[in-house]
Amino acid sequence: MSNTRPICQLIGMVHLLPLPGSPGWGGSMAKIIDRARRDAELLLEGGCDGVIVENMGDLPYLNGEIFPETVAAMTLATSRVTELGMPTGVQALAGANREALGIALATGAQFIRVEAFAYAHVADEGWMNASAGMLLRHRSNLGSSVEIWADIQKKHAAHAVTGDLALGELCHGAHFCGADAVIITGSRTGHQPDPEHVNQARSTPLPVVIGSGVTTDNISDYAHLADAVIVGSDLKVDGVWSNAVDLNRVKALRSALSSAQ
Repeated sequence: MSNTRPICQLIGMVHLLPLPGSPGWGGSMAKIIDRARRDAELLLEGGCDGVIVENMGDLPYLNGEIFPETVAAMTLATSRVTELGMPTGVQALAGANREALGIALATGAQFIRVEAFAYAHVADEGWMNASAGMLLRHRSNLGSSVEIWADIQKKHAAHAVTGDLALGELCHGAHFCGADAVIITGSRTGHQPDPEHVNQARSTPLPVVIGSGVTTDNISDYAHLADAVIVGSDLKVDGVWSNAVDLNRVKALRSALSSAQ
């Protein structure tokens, strides 16, 4: 993603079914891979510019790690998505950023979404420390060019520890630590961010991505503020994140985004 502000890109979510190592694991890798591939195909057909593969079904999440069997399964599923040839990201919940980097490197994905890149916070998984120093060293040692898209005041988390810093200053901190883009969210999945927060993020030279709450109804409020929007729930059957991708909803959002620009 360039540092200019081009036409806003649409990034769809491939939410994986529960993987091996999680409480909800159903025993069939074929089902997981088939669902991931089909969701990605529909997102591409509907007009998405890229996707993120995420182990959203692995509730409740571990803090800062995932099991080796989960890494292996997520790598297999992600490889079926990258075969489609569109820009692909990886997020390994919760905060398993080194594992996400390894998955991206192994599968040819272009970027990872990173929680707690700069500054610590308290998430529903517990305390999360900043990971920039170690993560960038791992990336350098691997000789990798995978981009890091850093969440700022991430959803499902408390940020009182950084409450004396405006969101724009947190974005500058992420830039200082080496992020390639910043992601602004609402307070939880499906909640849209404050447009003023998005404007504050634009004070940095980094690309600005909206990471929650974008819908067909409100995309016009954000299309001129962000370089990209990451959309999950609104592109699924009945608008529920855990359901399969709904092609008609993808096309509707693509159309609304195009009209808003």
